[in-house]
Amino acid sequence: LATKHAHAVAAAIDLPPVKPGGGKYKGSASTARLSVDGSDYSNVLSALIDATNAAEAGDAISCFDAQSRLHSALNHNFGSSSGNWLVPALQIACRNTHQLAVAADAAASLRGGGRNDHSRLQNAVTLLQESFSKTLNDRREFDPRAPLDENGSKKAGVLFIVNQLFAMYFRLNTLRLCKNLVRPVESRNLNKSGKMGEMVTYRYFVGRLNMFEDQYEDAETNLDYALQHCRRDAINNKRLILSYLVPVKLLRGRLPTTHLLQKYGLNEFVPLVEGIRTGDLRTFNDGLLRYQNLFIRRGTYLLLEKCKTVCYRNLFKRVHLILGKSQIHLDSVAKSFKWLGMTIDLDEVECILANLIFRGYIRGYISHSKRILVLSKKDPFPKSAIIASR
Repeated sequence: LATKHAHAVAAAIDLPPVKPGGGKYKGSASTARLSVDGSDYSNVLSALIDATNAAEAGDAISCFDAQSRLHSALNHNFGSSSGNWLVPALQIACRNTHQLAVAADAAASLRGGGRNDHSRLQNAVTLLQESFSKTLNDRREFDPRAPLDENGSKKAGVLFIVNQLFAMYFRLNTLRLCKNLVRPVESRNLNKSGKMGEMVTYRYFVGRLNMFEDQYEDAETNLDYALQHCRRDAINNKRLILSYLVPVKLLRGRLPTTHLLQKYGLNEFVPLVEGIRTGDLRTFNDGLLRYQNLFIRRGTYLLLEKCKTVCYRNLFKRVHLILGKSQIHLDSVAKSFKWLGMTIDLDEVECILANLIFRGYIRGYISHSKRILVLSKKDPFPKSAIIASR
């Protein structure tokens, strides 16, 4: 602390992993005193001692409680410090508070019979929100190339803390709070400068947020950026990005290769892609049902359900290519469904076609009295990617 060596201070307040076994830490009456350049760090030191001892004892709940005191005290010291030399220490505190909150909630859930109310994670959010506010509101101009010293801007810590908060909001399913992070960060262009890893993580979370808000073009742009700038050897991170990027691309009519899916172990998408490519609704529905629980956990199930529209479009396109004419009897379309093991009547066929025409996936009209689909002679099946971006 006396030398204000940013990374040495950060390493000093880091904690060892909580030992497995679920032990019990009785606490200590620590009265450690530490003052540097007129700033009192006693609360930080005593909480650090308790958190370290609780981690060694395997008590995740006590460790989180001590870490919360440490984080709160560090927020206070950080706000009154000059420059940004405490930014790495604050980032370490934010990361530990987040991870320990999850571990403590899990431990409390085991003790309480399986019920998890995420109360500690919610308390952790408050601590990180305070850290975010103290970094964001620094008046000094941020230069990402500047060293961490007594003259630097505290904004250097914004993006890391924002990413931690994103992860917590997604876990708590409070996505509405994400906008409170995106607006101030992007209005100051803090998302476009800093460490590449932090920018990649930011774009990943914003892409997921776009996806849940049905902003699929923005979602594809952000997730594409995250994938292209992710480290080459970060296979797990790329798999995580692709698990959200692939559904967005499917809806926009862009189908990944089987090789890509197999390379990253995303076999759950293979039947969906094959179904969409060939218009095989049976294969698509079987794949969606088989991996339903996985897609629901990711939050992509409803988006993949929407991809069925693209599958319908490709089925009708295949019927058109086989028959080779622009006027198609609905009986012929119904037979294609029957061949796929999906018996539906002509009213259902007409309803599906009417919806596709309304949404622009098919150009043409339906003659209800003659039960005929009349296709446009010019580009009757526009590209799905163009339609989905409207």
